[in-house]
Amino acid sequence: MPSDDRSIIHVDMDAFYASVEQLDHPELRGLPVVVGGLGPRGVVSTCSYEARPFGVRSAMPTAQARRLCPDAVYLWPRMARYEEVSAQVFEVFHEATPLVEGLSLDEAFLDVTASLRLLGSVEVIGRRIKDAIRERTQLVASVGMGPNKLLAKLAGELSKPDGFRRIAAADAAVELAPLPVGRLWAVGKVTEQALHRLGIHTIGELAACDTMRLAGALGRQAGVMQALARGEDERCVEAEQAEQSIGAEHTFDTDLADLSMAEAWLLRHCERVAARARQRALMGRTVTVKLREPPFVTHTRQAQLRLPSASAADIYELARGLLRAWWKMQARPRLRLLGISLSGFEGRHQQDLFEDAAATQAPDSLQDRINSKFGSGSLVRAGVLRTRNQD
Repeated sequence: MPSDDRSIIHVDMDAFYASVEQLDHPELRGLPVVVGGLGPRGVVSTCSYEARPFGVRSAMPTAQARRLCPDAVYLWPRMARYEEVSAQVFEVFHEATPLVEGLSLDEAFLDVTASLRLLGSVEVIGRRIKDAIRERTQLVASVGMGPNKLLAKLAGELSKPDGFRRIAAADAAVELAPLPVGRLWAVGKVTEQALHRLGIHTIGELAACDTMRLAGALGRQAGVMQALARGEDERCVEAEQAEQSIGAEHTFDTDLADLSMAEAWLLRHCERVAARARQRALMGRTVTVKLREPPFVTHTRQAQLRLPSASAADIYELARGLLRAWWKMQARPRLRLLGISLSGFEGRHQQDLFEDAAATQAPDSLQDRINSKFGSGSLVRAGVLRTRNQD
């Protein structure tokens, strides 16, 4: 039986991207909304709960979603906007505990064991987090609580949408037993099929299975699987590490064969990466350009800035040189995907005596202020505008 020594909270925003769109566009509330790639290669990122009765799900090809729900509102993702809201959500998390493990923009584990004495029971902390997120973002979060990651995540999933549930250690076996084995985090499709061949379809059947028989099919994983089936999960919440890289990329619906358009997209990515770096007070030295030829051949080109920077102009100047060098080497250049990342983060450098700080920083500072006041993308460099017709 799992122990109640730890108190873990799992928070997952409900239909995050679609909910942000419905928040920003009230006329979409109550309608099926699908966010994702809209071209022939597009995939659903998120769909609202109104779209789910039609069979629409995340990671589904958008073309299939259109067949299932032709009357839905289909929207391109606005990642910069989602990142803004995510930052507000994570601020709430860090007010409860420093032990926050972000899984994505809209999902995290929190270890609040050390916060209980100061803030109250795990249910009190969970309710506080849920209410604070709604107050600050007007969005709904599902909150699951338990003595470990497995039970906390399942508690949230089982109570969605607008979930709030705790699974105690003593209740783990009863709660888990009727669930399909595929609900366990370590059970993928291949393992699930292997268990089905053994006649094991529920978590309770997995927990009760003869270990030797199970080992014949799963090998050394048998013991791990049965421990999970009993609700035992020793994984720790791993607090966020220093960011290793910041990137942005785009997959084109039609292969890109025009260098000037590729440069426009590259500038757009550089603006986004630089803005995110400045938000985090980071300055990077290494610029990496990611280039994918059709069908799936991926190349990377990398170079170092003279000094660490979070300037879109600095990053773009170096990245554009890498892009042009690659382009000239190709007999028939085509791009299915183009991306950029900044890494090698360092502390702020001492200003070069001959460097005009005002000239290099003023455009980014002005852009940050305007976009902060009027929304991401309100002010962009002119070269980026060409890409908006292809969103």
